[in-house]
Amino acid sequence: MNDRRWVSRLLLVWIAIFNLAFGSGSAPASTSPDSNPPPGPDRFSIIAVEYQSYEWELLKWEDRTSVCKIVVDHDGMPLPDEVYRDCGTIIYRKWMAQPMCNLNNVKKCEGYYALLIDSTPMEKEIAMQLPAASAWLSLEDCEPVHSTGTNICESKPTLVITGQEPLPNESINRIEGTYNGQSFFCEDSGECKFQVPETDDEGAELTFWAYSTYGDSSLVYEAQVRVKQVDEGDPDQLYWYVDVLSSQWQGEVSATCSETWGIFPPVGGAPDWLSTPTESEDLSSDIPYTYLAANLILQGAVDASSCPDGGLAPGNVVNQCGLEKSRDAVREWQNQFDDLILSTAMETSVPAFLLKNLFARESQFWPGIFQGANDIGLGQLTENGADTALFWNTSFFNQFCPLVMDAETCGLGYANMDEEIQSELRRALVGSVNTECEDCPLGLDLSQADFSIDVFAHTLIANCDQAGQVLYNYTLTKPESAASYEDMWKFTLVNYNAGGGCLAEALGGGFAASGLPLTWETVSPHLVGVCSSAVDYVNDISGQPGE
Repeated sequence: MNDRRWVSRLLLVWIAIFNLAFGSGSAPASTSPDSNPPPGPDRFSIIAVEYQSYEWELLKWEDRTSVCKIVVDHDGMPLPDEVYRDCGTIIYRKWMAQPMCNLNNVKKCEGYYALLIDSTPMEKEIAMQLPAASAWLSLEDCEPVHSTGTNICESKPTLVITGQEPLPNESINRIEGTYNGQSFFCEDSGECKFQVPETDDEGAELTFWAYSTYGDSSLVYEAQVRVKQVDEGDPDQLYWYVDVLSSQWQGEVSATCSETWGIFPPVGGAPDWLSTPTESEDLSSDIPYTYLAANLILQGAVDASSCPDGGLAPGNVVNQCGLEKSRDAVREWQNQFDDLILSTAMETSVPAFLLKNLFARESQFWPGIFQGANDIGLGQLTENGADTALFWNTSFFNQFCPLVMDAETCGLGYANMDEEIQSELRRALVGSVNTECEDCPLGLDLSQADFSIDVFAHTLIANCDQAGQVLYNYTLTKPESAASYEDMWKFTLVNYNAGGGCLAEALGGGFAASGLPLTWETVSPHLVGVCSSAVDYVNDISGQPGE
């Protein structure tokens, strides 16, 4: 331990001397681009643990002679691998193959038996991994724009890298990194600040890490930083919009899927349909949904008895009179989920308007089973959709699986489960968004609908990941180099509605015809045949909220 720390400190001294001409302190200084890479986390502690050692003897049944001794550190009989370890292959094989012994007549028993002969308190040393140092990103004197996920600064933005050392009596003593290809360091400090200049739309690459007095460093972290200057109509008042994509970002949560794709939203924030308001009232809508009106009439929530045919035409399609009678109930119903949609959007960063528009398109906010099909809930989840959610959204799988299965089964991960177990888990997920309930008012359990909003948000996040992978598979180009933030969301909706096969076919056709970048206008014409309905689906959801 001491040797390693001494060598690391000597290395840091050498680096400091080498860079003396460039300065040091809390402000970053330039260094040689060929500086030594950080060692990374390398810390553990040797601790003494008390335990009980048990000595067993293996004896023959026929004459009670000892054949070997076995030492274990647990209660109970020696395990097979311990017999193999201490007694050898031949005895192990006989031990595993011998028949059960009738203890009432041991003279006829074959093989061996184990006898506990001693128990002794012992102590052993084990290596324990210690928590590693880390480094985090933030902005100084900038305000987050909550509805867009971006940040606005009234002066040139200052990026702050803060080292964190979890071990007592140790501290961060240096921060290093590169910004847009230029090296920097901050010596004798756990914090590094520097102003970031304006960038192009793709932003600048940042790598950074922190050294500890322990003698090691944090991991090397990456970030993409975009800075755009705007005058907001007043040339005397300049503003800077700043967006940061990084796992170490401590500011406002990035727009959903930005980090997954490595794509910034438009400068100043995403378009309305991909935004989240600050108040649920801003999600309010007043659209005369016909499918919703028909269900409210069928379930007795609306009295349309004075209308011709009770307000419903053949096939349970609402007529104009029924639609007028149900107008107030339809308006109230479609807005009853707004608070939950907003809170889910805040927790998951899935845009609130996107969620509401998707529910409007899929179910018109009637969270039942659509016309006896396999599409269920507010967002009409199917088993294929459940498969996408569980496979592509690992964090959601880790949350949901323990609600259905034991820890050992969930520990396998969805991809490693047997098909039968996967199918059981998919059915459970689809069932979790099914609100139909014979004994409930209107035949629906609305508390189940509330729970399902979170499920659909996480399902959309899974489709983000899959859409990005499909794009890469068919263009061999990462999303950040192939499409815009808004277009990637439209591709994600294709994936959600029509599946990865339709998206792959459309992306492949668009890429072959137009190359890069891929846009909705170049890709959508290649959604043909059974995939063609996805065009109207995407155009409907991506329209202005409330239209």
